[in-house]
Amino acid sequence: MSPEETIEKFKILGLSEQKAKETLKNANVTKFLLAALNEIDLQKIPNGAGLLIYHLATKIKPQIGDKLSFICKYIIDGKLDSTLRIDAALEYLLSHINESKVNINEFENACGVGVVVSPEQVEQAVEKHMAKYKQELIEKRYRFNSGIIMQAVRADLKWADGKAIKNEVDIQILDLLGPKTEADLAPVPKAEKKTKGGDTNKKIKKEEPQANKGSDITEATGDIGGAISMPELMKKLPFHAPGENYKSDGYVVTPNTKKLLEEHLKITSGKVRTRFPPEPNGILHIGHAKAININFGYAAAHDGICFLRYDDTNPEKEEEKFFVAIKDMVEWLGYKPYKVTHSSDYFDQLYEWAIKLIKKDLAYVCHQKSEDIKGFNPPPSPWRSRPIEESLQLFEDMKNGKIDEGEATLRMKITLEEGKQDPVAYRIKFKPHHRTGNKWCIYPTYDYTHCLCDSIEHITHSLCTKEFQSRRSSYYWLCNALDIYCPVQWEYGRLNVNYTVVSKRKIGKLIEEGIVNDWDDPRLFTLTALRRRGVPPAAVNSFCAALGVTGAAMALDPAALDAAARDALNVVAPRVMVVLEPLKIIITNFESEKPIRIQVPDFPNEPEKGSHNVVLDKVIYIEATDFKEQPEKGYRRLTPTQTVGLRHAGYVLKVSKVIKDSAGQVTELECTAESTETAVKPKAFIHWVSQPISVEVRLYEPLFKHKNPEDPSEVPGGFLTDCREDTLKVVCAYADASIKGAKVYDKFQFERIGFFSVDPDTSSTNIVFNRTVSLKEDAGK
Repeated sequence: MSPEETIEKFKILGLSEQKAKETLKNANVTKFLLAALNEIDLQKIPNGAGLLIYHLATKIKPQIGDKLSFICKYIIDGKLDSTLRIDAALEYLLSHINESKVNINEFENACGVGVVVSPEQVEQAVEKHMAKYKQELIEKRYRFNSGIIMQAVRADLKWADGKAIKNEVDIQILDLLGPKTEADLAPVPKAEKKTKGGDTNKKIKKEEPQANKGSDITEATGDIGGAISMPELMKKLPFHAPGENYKSDGYVVTPNTKKLLEEHLKITSGKVRTRFPPEPNGILHIGHAKAININFGYAAAHDGICFLRYDDTNPEKEEEKFFVAIKDMVEWLGYKPYKVTHSSDYFDQLYEWAIKLIKKDLAYVCHQKSEDIKGFNPPPSPWRSRPIEESLQLFEDMKNGKIDEGEATLRMKITLEEGKQDPVAYRIKFKPHHRTGNKWCIYPTYDYTHCLCDSIEHITHSLCTKEFQSRRSSYYWLCNALDIYCPVQWEYGRLNVNYTVVSKRKIGKLIEEGIVNDWDDPRLFTLTALRRRGVPPAAVNSFCAALGVTGAAMALDPAALDAAARDALNVVAPRVMVVLEPLKIIITNFESEKPIRIQVPDFPNEPEKGSHNVVLDKVIYIEATDFKEQPEKGYRRLTPTQTVGLRHAGYVLKVSKVIKDSAGQVTELECTAESTETAVKPKAFIHWVSQPISVEVRLYEPLFKHKNPEDPSEVPGGFLTDCREDTLKVVCAYADASIKGAKVYDKFQFERIGFFSVDPDTSSTNIVFNRTVSLKEDAGK
């Protein structure tokens, strides 16, 4: 059938030409719609049944595709006469997926077949619920949300016609309130603008056009917009309920599915179970933060549990420091694993299952080299039809170390979505394992291990990034081939950040070349680096929440994370005064014989949150940039002819003498001070310190020049050639003495400069600060 003929058939159902053309683009809906058309006589369908057939085609899942003819007959016979009844029919059939024969009585009861709701019943139900809201209706008049009443009536009369309910509600509201007045017709007053605290979503939305719009949105999540918090976002996700795996698109149902799900529900008590399964061969980065938040966050939002499972199937690259750091970062983000497990915990079971696959002729030992089976069109294995007994013996030889590394693999008999045939299940590696020692010299691959470990742990939602969508078929195939519980795999788009690299190999190269110091260097976007830089975990979590969950990969500028960090730090970081480039000032008319103590609020806008004392003496220090002998137009701070105020001190400074060195550089100022009560109000107030302590301050800048340092078209010479040379500036600053007791990772706002965090290099004699993020405000204030 040509596309034109198909469109004409769709139009007979009642679709507009535009809608028919749009439908044709959706292969899945078109397939079911054409199948439905083969079951009916287009010339004899009742009025309105065509659009119900269309609704059926858009809603039916492949798992119950064999019931299409059965449902079509009910529609044509007028027994399923609304979308509500069709949805109920689909729900019933999905819930009874393993029953070969439909129980007609149960089915018709579930769908409300033959149930008639009279106009009198609708009228009485509307009256009942209108009475509950009468006072509110009179107060709000036509601005009252009548949908509340309609929902309540629908709950009472499940099979009532939606239009009939709405019409009755409208009539009864009109009877109560009378016709609309001019006030009712006036525009609704505009809502107040969002407060500053809501900036995070706004910032991230500005970055979104940089996302990879070419990716398909996963059928799992649709496009779920951002939220203020992870729990709020996770509650929006339309995932299946535990035990209802069969309702998920693409899920493969077997005759044993129902029994396995019932056993699964007994073990899990119907709780949501997720897992975060990192490889312990590197440090987690900002992209992992999204995965942590989705897996742990989804479980937390639904009163479930989340496992931290180390995917430790490659003994060559695993190190103890990575195991420790991964758990540390999960807990830093505020999540506690229900249980810490390892893929290696299940090596014995995985081996037994591999033998079972061979015995079922679903796996075989192959001798093709790894380079021969790479790519999309590798030659088929000449050993695919090897006798079962032969593969069993060879696999045992592999296990016992009788075959050299690279000389044999165990492969599964399945073709993946991307066309890759027979993925490897086991390979030989003569390397001791971090946990199992020398017990094994064969190790399972991700393709083999992932779904089986999920099954063992009775994971309900296997949440992973989009690149694993091509492995979904092998995931379901393998669980079903072994006749074990099969979880549901859902995919979401991964998170990338511009102006950085997150590859373990490339970060290792940066460390090796001395460009950065270690995995936690604050110029990187590993989670340990973000923590060291001073980014609060709450900022990382709110950043991830604001992104939402979509199928498209996102590439955001670091400015989006900076905005989230500012919002979080603004609430928790006490204000202190620190001078990065000190310029000495002597107050020549300082009248007090001893230093003056001034109480300064930690949060000037919220003085009830606490305060600290600062000292004002005859000698103070200001930022060198806060004085200019020859200022440009618009300069508002201290000059030989312009005064400036001292924050918190209640004094205004006026220059009386400028002292320079032999090179003509200003080294010192002599000033007079006048109370702010009598002095002319200055154009600006600046921070200062007196009797300060010396601190080391590290000012970091972006590491790379280009947005995509790994892209050869942007950086032909490779990412190492894209590194800036001026990414770290270390200054000896003067800080107010109140900061003396600061501990590692304590956070502060240096007034007028930015947010800073105490670095782990801090010692009893030297406090080290890292700049987390600068302030948005103009430093000229």
